[in-house]
Amino acid sequence: MHIKLFKRIFTYFSPYKVRIFIAIAGMIIVALSDAALAYIVKPVLNDVFIKTDLKMLAIVPVALVLLYLFKGIFRYIQAYLMGYVGQRVIMDIRNRMYEHYQRLSLDYFAANQTGAMMSRITNDIISMQNALPVAVDLVRQPFTLVGLIAVAFYQEWRLTLFAVLAMPLMIIPFAVFMKKFRKYSKREQEKIGNMSSVLQESISGIKVTRAFGMEEHEINRFNKENMDYFKVRIKTIMAEEFTSPLNEFFGSIGIAFVVWYGGYQVLTGESSPGSFFSFLAACALMYNPIKKLNSANATIQGSLTAAERVFQILDTEPSVREKEGALSVDNVKDGIEFKDVSFKYHQDMILNQINLKVRSGQVAAIVGESGGGKSTLVSLIPRFYDVSDGSISIDGVDLRDLTFKSLRGLTAIVSQETFLFNDTIRNNIAYMPGRESIPLDAVIAAAKAANAHDFIMAMPEGYHTIVGERGIKLSGGQKQRLSIARALLKDSPILILDEATSSLDSESEYLVQEALNRLMKGRTTFVIAHRLSTVQHADRIIVLSKGRIVEDGRHDELLKVGGEYAKLYGRQFADTSTNR
Repeated sequence: MHIKLFKRIFTYFSPYKVRIFIAIAGMIIVALSDAALAYIVKPVLNDVFIKTDLKMLAIVPVALVLLYLFKGIFRYIQAYLMGYVGQRVIMDIRNRMYEHYQRLSLDYFAANQTGAMMSRITNDIISMQNALPVAVDLVRQPFTLVGLIAVAFYQEWRLTLFAVLAMPLMIIPFAVFMKKFRKYSKREQEKIGNMSSVLQESISGIKVTRAFGMEEHEINRFNKENMDYFKVRIKTIMAEEFTSPLNEFFGSIGIAFVVWYGGYQVLTGESSPGSFFSFLAACALMYNPIKKLNSANATIQGSLTAAERVFQILDTEPSVREKEGALSVDNVKDGIEFKDVSFKYHQDMILNQINLKVRSGQVAAIVGESGGGKSTLVSLIPRFYDVSDGSISIDGVDLRDLTFKSLRGLTAIVSQETFLFNDTIRNNIAYMPGRESIPLDAVIAAAKAANAHDFIMAMPEGYHTIVGERGIKLSGGQKQRLSIARALLKDSPILILDEATSSLDSESEYLVQEALNRLMKGRTTFVIAHRLSTVQHADRIIVLSKGRIVEDGRHDELLKVGGEYAKLYGRQFADTSTNR
């Protein structure tokens, strides 16, 4: 599992192999410098202090300064290059992940919490990023260890052989704790995702929380998730930190033996003090690389857990995919036809055997009780979802044979929940490919047609006013008119109006409806409306009930029949009379 994961991560490093090669060369030079420092102890002790060689006393300090200068230069080069490569790889993975989010089908977003998805692209990527410095250690420190072991072998081969053979005894308990650490690290990432989800929900729904006095409930909910994360984090720290004293304990046993045996050899004349202390210097210098490798491994385990979660998303295939060799269309000549269309969502039948043909330029209103499948029906047109059975075609061409770009270029949508970005009014209206080249005059013309120009000009900076997150600085009617202006500017032949006026006051509804009437001219329009008074003049009214078309006709015709539509209309008329 780990090997496959490492291989996959390394594929992101391949574009930067020249820099990596130079960095590794720098690491080898730094490792040789550390080995040279250990080796230089022997001439210092034997020649300078024991033989009192003044010439060597003059050479050694200069050699030390040059050695550290040489080491510092190459350490900087390798650290910069590996840092550059690592940050570029993280940037590439983050971009790849965000791009993949943009291409996933809507059913994925319906099934997953927003906070958890945000956690993947923020916390999990940060966890991978935190592993970069220690990943450099995983590459550099082995070179240092090899160099130091070579010096140690050269000076005291018997003692070095004992130290090398004793190393596996230290690895066994370490591996046991790393397995636990990996398990806790995985749970830790999950708890961060849960906490992010609660945070995102509570901030987005702050008005509802205040309105219903649920502040304490939300505080308790977040505190619970925070406490769950704390408990898992403590277990992770315990598993991570226990390895260091464990390694030091086993290391002390080895050091005690080395001091006793090595000292005995020096005292009996079998070894020189210089060789022994050069060996000890090599062993002492080994401590830091070994400690860093142990620490690095713990961080890498957490990073691998995060990488698994990231790649899990990258491996998720969109349920709605573009066909290879798909066609492009730029207009609707004949119309849109639904043939035996059925749609299931999690085994629930939402639409059942829909047969419907809407001619080009026709206004078709879709009405019915809530949950009848109205919004789902129109969501199939731009292929937000794919039909489970049957087909939908434009001018006889199945939607699945068209490119996403051309199909969605044919469609403009104005919905009840207008979404505006935290950007200027101009950019929100011109939210479409190539918007930088769209002249302001065209944006203004669309705004005027949408009855939005006057209130825009009354804003502090006109069309350059920032509307705030989700358009919080604007009223519902103003946001809706900007949405209509956006659809007008897009100028698509198919228009979908999903409850576009249901949440507006009378004055706003009048202005919006007037703008919608301009928008609908000459377009194939699907209108979903709860208020039946807004669809009386539609070319045809389709009544949906429990996922089936139960009636289809004009307003007057359906009233005469006295069926489902007449019941809906009569109920609304009675409600209106009562409210008066």
